[in-house]
Amino acid sequence: MSEPTEDTSITRNDTEHRYEIHVGDVLAGFTEFEVNGRGAYVYPHTVIDPAFRGRGLSGELIGYAMRDSAARGETVVPVCPAVVKWLRENEVPGLDIAWRSES
Repeated sequence: MSEPTEDTSITRNDTEHRYEIHVGDVLAGFTEFEVNGRGAYVYPHTVIDPAFRGRGLSGELIGYAMRDSAARGETVVPVCPAVVKWLRENEVPGLDIAWRSES
């Protein structure tokens, strides 16, 4: 699991309902969340600015968001294909995942 590097920072922006990754002072991408009626955190969408693609920022961002959600005791519902893929390939101790049915 990667952690933010010296030139990147990741923050949770509760006002915008997303985690944001910055490279220096520039917003390079974000992964959105919304709280459903059961209090679970649904992750529907992740965006990385095309100027920053190919640097592994989406994995860095999603990993941070999932570890933070685990630390907060949140249940995660992965919907975004990037979040689903990341969670299938990585383990986050203590993370409660509510997978959507694949039918």
